[in-house]
Amino acid sequence: MSRLLEQKTALVLGIANRWSLAYAIADAFRRHGARLLLTYQGERQKPAAEELAADLNAAQLIACDVSQESDLERLAAALDSERLDAVVHSIAFADRVDLMQPFVETSRSGFLLAQEISVYSLVSVARVTAPRMKEGGSIITLTYLGSTRVVPNYNVMGVAKAALEAAVRYLASELGPRGIRVNAISAGPVKTASARAIKDFSGILEVVAERAPLRRNTTGEDVGGAAVFLASELSGGVTGQVIFADSGFHIMGL
Repeated sequence: MSRLLEQKTALVLGIANRWSLAYAIADAFRRHGARLLLTYQGERQKPAAEELAADLNAAQLIACDVSQESDLERLAAALDSERLDAVVHSIAFADRVDLMQPFVETSRSGFLLAQEISVYSLVSVARVTAPRMKEGGSIITLTYLGSTRVVPNYNVMGVAKAALEAAVRYLASELGPRGIRVNAISAGPVKTASARAIKDFSGILEVVAERAPLRRNTTGEDVGGAAVFLASELSGGVTGQVIFADSGFHIMGL
């Protein structure tokens, strides 16, 4: 296998378990030679995160709740001596009740929470990590088709992903002169722990497998491969983009 990320250091935020897209991306980075730094949210996740970090041979594991300024300051301090080449933002959250009820019933607090965790965190993470990309680099986040099309039961998260994609474009414009590229991967539906919060998720998987040009669902390996491309020199001229890794489902009208 070619090692496209040899001698590169990558920070992956949001790794929670072996079924998460963050883990799939981190594993792909490892296989392509990257040195890994990982974050986890809090003490409750620490034991599982330590196990995952050992499996991935991570160089550093950092506690970071992106909703807490003190944790972002701790992250900045932990990265003080690091030179980063890639950052993966795999963080999103919405209250389960706001995913289960009609969008028009979304609470103010639920709407703001989804925006803070799923969108503003990319901005705050970019602010902390960009100074460590002294020779340029790549910031990658994860989005979904529900940002531009109505997906049943995706609700407030679809609106958050739309804002996230706008943030990608603004960050790409501002950080581009520093050689930092910012892109999003729009993954098709994947069986992850967070996906269970979406009502009738199994039905979405069935529709995608039936109608996508490749006639199958997206895998973690698909997403990991796209992330390796975006983190490598092969994507040196790509920024401000949403790259689809969804078996082609997004091109279909019916």
